[in-house]
Amino acid sequence: MARKDTVNALIRRGVSAKVSEALANAGFKIGDLKRTPFEIITRYISEEDAEDLLKKIGAKKIHIDKSQLEPAEPVKEKKVEEKPKKRKKRTDMKIPKKIPEPTKTEQEIHNHLEKTGSYLPSMILSNLANKFDHMKLKKAEKEKIIDEVVIDYERRVIDPNESAGIVSAQSIGEPGTQMTMRTFHYAGVAEINVTLGLPRLIEIVDARRAPSTPMMTIHLKSKVSNELSDVKRIAASIEMTTLINVADVETDIANMQIVIRPDKSKIDEKGIKMDTIVKSLEKERKLKSSIEVEGKTLVVKASEVSFRKLQQVFEIVRDCKIQGIEGINRAVIRMGENGYIVYTEGSNLAKVLEMDEVDHSRTKTNSITEIFNVLGVEAARNAIIFEASSTLDEQGLTVDKRHIMLVADIMTNDGDVKAIGRHGISGRKSSVLARAAFEITSAHLLRAGIVGEVDSLDGVAENIIVGQPVTVGTGAVNLIYAPPKAKAKKTAKKKASKKKEGEDE
Repeated sequence: MARKDTVNALIRRGVSAKVSEALANAGFKIGDLKRTPFEIITRYISEEDAEDLLKKIGAKKIHIDKSQLEPAEPVKEKKVEEKPKKRKKRTDMKIPKKIPEPTKTEQEIHNHLEKTGSYLPSMILSNLANKFDHMKLKKAEKEKIIDEVVIDYERRVIDPNESAGIVSAQSIGEPGTQMTMRTFHYAGVAEINVTLGLPRLIEIVDARRAPSTPMMTIHLKSKVSNELSDVKRIAASIEMTTLINVADVETDIANMQIVIRPDKSKIDEKGIKMDTIVKSLEKERKLKSSIEVEGKTLVVKASEVSFRKLQQVFEIVRDCKIQGIEGINRAVIRMGENGYIVYTEGSNLAKVLEMDEVDHSRTKTNSITEIFNVLGVEAARNAIIFEASSTLDEQGLTVDKRHIMLVADIMTNDGDVKAIGRHGISGRKSSVLARAAFEITSAHLLRAGIVGEVDSLDGVAENIIVGQPVTVGTGAVNLIYAPPKAKAKKTAKKKASKKKEGEDE
């Protein structure tokens, strides 16, 4: 605002707009211009404009010494070259060891592998060492077992240029055709349905947001898992309980009110008090009604006297949430190997893991998307492997776990859980023909034609479509070895001539 006022004030005194803007931009005010030397003003405007300005604002021309305008050059000090200081080596720093030191048995196995020139991954090596620690074997017996494990491992190592994706697809797809279409199965837990078989496998590979029958297996900490009363209390606090589950809700049309009669046995079983019900009703935002306690009953009176409003109040009161976790409709207790386990119909992993009594390391859900959102992509990958393996095992079908691991890796390799379909992996392929071969052929080809996409024919499907060798296995090799034919002919002629000479003699 100060800049604008200065410009307007100078223009009113007859100064041009251009000069006024220049002086205002330099930070001058009219009072400052009257005290500013002429030489400083001419830095921003011409001398003619400066003289005209001083006349119009009624200020005298003030001069300053040249010594002030052009200060003497400072005396150059001799720079003393400073020697670079030597850094002291820190002795308090330690490099953290991410890999634990090998045990004595592991070192023995490693030494034997070095002697034979063999290799085993660290996980197989450590598992083998653990087995040896629990077995009394001689050195020769151990070495023989190690050699057998190496042979077995090398037999299972994938060959270069082998089409791992096709093998995995066949490995999972062929048993998939033999799976029954059984949708629901009690899985040893009464009253809780679990989707298994082919529908469950489809859910996993499609990366559905929520499974058709979400379920949680909640393990409790050892201090409470063996006490049935504590487990019942925890199960009651987990299971979503509405007012209709623990009370009779009636409509009193004569008095235009809702009467709530809590069931004492159900309330005691759930550990709910009358005050809890009243507080839950008061928290309902939609319920703008008065709540009165009359002995062992509650009366809710509608704010408006109308049948429509009474019906609305009845529905709100009936579905009012008293306690429990959102999304979990039922909790069932069953005895496990190490104590009681709580099985739930419905899933809410984030809220369940917030409970102190829950064993976080063993509690799981069958919702892969929920695991991804709460625990991350690595946990989601492990869940895909576990769920797919369990589904196939339940049907009595044997599939190599590495093939399932490959599918899980493809679904999660970019930090997100993608479906194997046109909305996920297949739809993101760079090849137009590969996308068109999967689904909605005409739409893919039309879009590619409009945009002008180029297909480099790198994959399997597109090469099969155009009728040329697939670039995997033997098709991935372009090198051809041709033996020297000329040399072979010369040597053959020499041998033949020597033979003739010998016969002539």
